[in-house]
Amino acid sequence: MLELPFNHTSPSDTFVLMGIPGLEVTHLWLLAPLGTMYVVTLVGNSLILTVIWVDPALHEPMYYFLCILAIVDIVMATSVVPKMLNIFWSGDGIIGFAACFTQMYVVHAATAMETGLLLAMAFDRYVAICKPLHHQTILTQRTMLGISVAIILRATTFMTPLSWMVSHLPFCGSLMVPHSYCEHMAVAKLGCADHMPSNLYSLIGSSIIVGIDMIFIATSYSLILQAVFHLSCWDAQLKALSTCGSHVGLMALYYLPGMVSIYVAWFGQDLVSLPVQVLLADFYLIIPPTLNPLIYGLRTKQIRDRGWSIIERCLPGQPH
Repeated sequence: MLELPFNHTSPSDTFVLMGIPGLEVTHLWLLAPLGTMYVVTLVGNSLILTVIWVDPALHEPMYYFLCILAIVDIVMATSVVPKMLNIFWSGDGIIGFAACFTQMYVVHAATAMETGLLLAMAFDRYVAICKPLHHQTILTQRTMLGISVAIILRATTFMTPLSWMVSHLPFCGSLMVPHSYCEHMAVAKLGCADHMPSNLYSLIGSSIIVGIDMIFIATSYSLILQAVFHLSCWDAQLKALSTCGSHVGLMALYYLPGMVSIYVAWFGQDLVSLPVQVLLADFYLIIPPTLNPLIYGLRTKQIRDRGWSIIERCLPGQPH
């Protein structure tokens, strides 16, 4: 674990998360939709994990990556949403230094893992559709394990230096964080020393990771679409286009708010108000975990049918 020096402070010092600065009057109105999305995230992703775990027919590469994505979504949402709900309900934004830097590490590492998983799932769909006869030989258990380890190592390798740089800044002034979670740029700006190195590292690192992933994801789906348009069956084309379209739409909801919030914080602070910047960063963490189980899971017939059967068995009065 990173050693937190708390320069010019003591370990008992705390940050204060402000929620959405300038929109405090909306905090109570945001409780219901935020709480609903969190419940959907927990229930939907837990259901996907349960369905895939109990059904041997779903022990395939796509569902393996989907399981990891569900776990990452639960962790990412749980690291920020309960504290957000507390801030919006009671106004209590106090968070300890250690808790803040831990949250920062978990949130940003989880987002780095998520983009890697989206790339892995796009690659799996490319192999399944464009090279179906070689799917089992290309995506072996060893290959999937290697991809998973690489995704985790990339995320932790990226986040460890960033967290170290921010946590070693001296904090001797205001500890009011103009955000609803410990977003690293918002925290770093409170430091009494130069925070430019950590911000520059974040900008370059995020741009490289997301840029590379988006290029390969776009390549995978363009090749998939080429293969789909060569199908002779019109129904098969529509089904494939519907699936690809929903995946691409979800990825747009994931990538656009995140990258826009990063670049706006650097280049467009005078163009976009602080509340909008905070909302973009919040959407980036909340909406994808809510929609992932619906788009990747419940739209998949095998998971949907198996999930309904599990729910029916759990209902009172249903035969077991």
